[in-house]
Amino acid sequence: MERAPHPALAGLVRSVWLSAPHAAHAPEREWMMPSGEMHLVLRLAGPPVEVFEHPGDRLPQNHGHAVVNGARAGAYAKRVAAGASSIGLQLLPGASQALLGLPADEITGRHVRLENLWGSGAGLLQEQLLAAPSAAGKMRCLEAFLMTRLQRSPAPGAHPAVLAGLQQLRSGASVAAAARHSGYSQRQFVRLFSQAVGLTPRLYLRVLRFQQALRLMQGPRPNSLAGVALEAGYTDQPHFNRDFREFSGLTPEQYRAARPVSASHVPVSWAAGSDVRFVQDRRRPAA
Repeated sequence: MERAPHPALAGLVRSVWLSAPHAAHAPEREWMMPSGEMHLVLRLAGPPVEVFEHPGDRLPQNHGHAVVNGARAGAYAKRVAAGASSIGLQLLPGASQALLGLPADEITGRHVRLENLWGSGAGLLQEQLLAAPSAAGKMRCLEAFLMTRLQRSPAPGAHPAVLAGLQQLRSGASVAAAARHSGYSQRQFVRLFSQAVGLTPRLYLRVLRFQQALRLMQGPRPNSLAGVALEAGYTDQPHFNRDFREFSGLTPEQYRAARPVSASHVPVSWAAGSDVRFVQDRRRPAA
């Protein structure tokens, strides 16, 4: 279940979602593709949230039952447990400052326990979510909790220069042009942007283009890889291949062969017996 947030959160939250319990035959791990956005996840049933920052890791990192996933430009793996269900949010630029109380670039590429940011508030939210009697009630409970925090927040969200810059960048402007439009120097603009988004403007745009490529590769009759590269805005096929491998750890052909049901969730069991590795994982996997 996924829907748009309450209007009071619309400028900070892209969507609110709640997952059904995972089936017993689900793969042990999923590779999570980077979206360029932050995520807040609270486990409602099942074991704590566990992630493998490197697919070769034999043991996951335990992040408890409530975790914030910082913006990132590389994939990671998460453990999928039978019977586990969660509720969460996709956060927009500025949400980290307004809802979490810190600049987004302080947790870029990291998972952080929510209790480390909210203290006892994380446990209070968990109790309220578990007490809510329905899925829709749990989603409303989460939104109400965030709106209360927002009323107490001294940070209004993304800086107006960042919001203006985002519009410019998404319309095809260069980082330099977006900075000029914002009224700030390029250095100041990049600093404000990174604090709100968690990534630099250039890297954020590259991840958005990668996500567009993933969407184009979905569906019963997806485009050819050359067509995907062209439509997503890559200058040539080698450039597309390099970015795809850098962000996902897979080649476009390997990703397509995995046939993921969701564009950003690739079952690790698909790669069993193969030699697929993340590019960012420079270590040799444990024997």
